[in-house]
Amino acid sequence: MRTALLPGIAMSALASPVAAQDHSMHGSHGEPAQDQTECEKEAARHRAMGHAVPAGECAPPESPEKDRAEMDHAQMDHSEMDHSQMDHGAMNHSEMDHGAMHGSEAEIPILPPPPSAGSGPPTAADAIWGVDAMRDSRGALARDGGGMMTSGLILDRFEYRFRGGEDGFLWDGDAWYGGDLNRVWLESEGEGDFEGGVEDADVALLYGRAISPWFDLQAGVRQDLTGPKRTYLDLGIQGLAPYLFEVEADVYVSNKGDVTATAEVELDQRITQRLVIQPRAEVSLSAQDVPELGIGAGLDTIEAGVRLRYEIAREFAPYIGIEQEWKTGGSADYARDAGEDPSATNYVLGVHFWF
Repeated sequence: MRTALLPGIAMSALASPVAAQDHSMHGSHGEPAQDQTECEKEAARHRAMGHAVPAGECAPPESPEKDRAEMDHAQMDHSEMDHSQMDHGAMNHSEMDHGAMHGSEAEIPILPPPPSAGSGPPTAADAIWGVDAMRDSRGALARDGGGMMTSGLILDRFEYRFRGGEDGFLWDGDAWYGGDLNRVWLESEGEGDFEGGVEDADVALLYGRAISPWFDLQAGVRQDLTGPKRTYLDLGIQGLAPYLFEVEADVYVSNKGDVTATAEVELDQRITQRLVIQPRAEVSLSAQDVPELGIGAGLDTIEAGVRLRYEIAREFAPYIGIEQEWKTGGSADYARDAGEDPSATNYVLGVHFWF
């Protein structure tokens, strides 16, 4: 009995010192171990991504604790990463501190231009062919690209007029020569009847200068070809107004001191690719009475009409139309005194062409 108890007592004696050991120091070892474990966890994540984590990255710091967020990924050797073995689906990017990751901080140098910059000719061709030869070449290129001289002739209205037994005719056209900015214009307009011949006609020679992309300013002389033949100083403007209205206005000062003016507007409205309807209006004014010309002061005449043309070709289009004329004020009185009707309706048949 005594012999059986001795081994049990010995085991109890050996176990008592172990059970009585003080574990209070374990807490002090837990903290560093935990920090070390967190660092190793972060390093393990990067190793799983194939990043080469430098040795000693998780070694105890000699200075204040190193923040793992300051790991310099620029120093990692990415060339040996085996991305094919990386399981990106299992990565928990929400726990990674990407804010501290950065590449190289080397600054890009900003240097001044080299001393030789700007020392050559304005264009490289000058050094090969010479300045004079290239000056002529550039001039030819500028002319071909928009500075060339052009010419044209347009007969806007060339028509037969049915006027209740007093049939007549009318022409209205102009020609030009020049470039985009400067042009010389030759304009002519006239009308008459087949019994009395030409009743009213004039011709004008004008210089035109572009004052905007849409308008030209014109100045020159106009000469009457019928009646009391007078010469006028002609100052006018013509161009394309908004909504594609073609407008023209002129002021005339005669060699007798008479001041008159005209203004006209027309609009081409396409019904089809070839069928075009063109409303048109024109007014004439005078600053004084001119009895020898049958012109009264104020509003002289008003013309309004519409023409429908068919473009057989863009350059050639026959048309039909109707136009109404009114003489007003003193001009109407002069017409009545001469035995004429101050208003007239014209049915017109004509052709519009240009080249």
